[in-house]
Amino acid sequence: MTEELADLLPEGVVLADGSGTVTLVSRRAARMLGTTVEDCLGRPLGEVLALRDQDGQDWMTCNRPYEGLGIRVAIPEQSCLLPDGTEALVAARIHREAPDRPVTAVAVTLRSGRGRARLDRERSDLVATVAHELRSPLTGVKGFVQALLNRWDKLSDEQKKLMLTTVSSDSDRLSRLIAELLDVARIDTGRLQLYPRPSDVTVLVRRVVDSVAMSTSRPVHLELGDGIPQVLVDPDKFTQVITNLVENAVRHGEGEVRVAVRGPDDGAVSVAVSDEGEGIPAEMRRRVFTKFWTGGARGGSGIGLYIVNGLVRAHGGVVTIADAPGGGALVTTTWPIGDVP
Repeated sequence: MTEELADLLPEGVVLADGSGTVTLVSRRAARMLGTTVEDCLGRPLGEVLALRDQDGQDWMTCNRPYEGLGIRVAIPEQSCLLPDGTEALVAARIHREAPDRPVTAVAVTLRSGRGRARLDRERSDLVATVAHELRSPLTGVKGFVQALLNRWDKLSDEQKKLMLTTVSSDSDRLSRLIAELLDVARIDTGRLQLYPRPSDVTVLVRRVVDSVAMSTSRPVHLELGDGIPQVLVDPDKFTQVITNLVENAVRHGEGEVRVAVRGPDDGAVSVAVSDEGEGIPAEMRRRVFTKFWTGGARGGSGIGLYIVNGLVRAHGGVVTIADAPGGGALVTTTWPIGDVP
């Protein structure tokens, strides 16, 4: 029964007794070590764990689980190379009947290093994304500031004002990107803080629509339903979500952008943003909420919709994507009404 349970675990398991003799090996561990369960049982733990670190030293020599301090109870996870040259992450638990007593058992776990490789790729993607997004506004800020310093006496007041306005705009862009990256970190770690209060979503949405409409030549239309109740939301986070969606529709869509506020329906108010572009294919709709996903020729940081999904879910709502009636994408967010005082 113990062997069957070990085989059900997602990680490979090797168990040795107090003398260092292997008493149990899961099938997954045997496959990773390039051997069989039968060949492992009864052999010394050091022979079974054919693992070496990046310097070529074997795992047993480096860690000596049966030696050292009598209060040691674990060996931290380490990166080792399996016999086939692939990476494995290896950790161990040291068992004693009491502190300073002899070791009675050593349990070793092995898991594939592919998960860490994927994490490393995500970190590389993050670095590349941040570098790319920061380079453009920083280049603008640096260029205009340098021009102002070098040619201050030769520039007219209008030229100075234009340059300083551009520097201010690029600085705002940088601040927004940094804020978005911080939101990603808070969502990932579960440390996102909300400060909800009764809010008139029609007022908040109208402000967003008016602000975006002033910065684009694309028509942005607002449709408000009747009897929209107040919703218990964090106004800043709500505004961030709607701004992100409307700006995405303007940036990636075509034709008119429509923002519709409806409700209450099933205890929630919905805000839908649609455009007349190519839309989002059904098979891609689940991927758009992942980090660093970008679509379309105009790209972007790839974290906007990830943040949108995280903020809406933190409020107890959902985000859905469908086809707009006139073509294009229709992104709908729902905001539970809750108990508004």
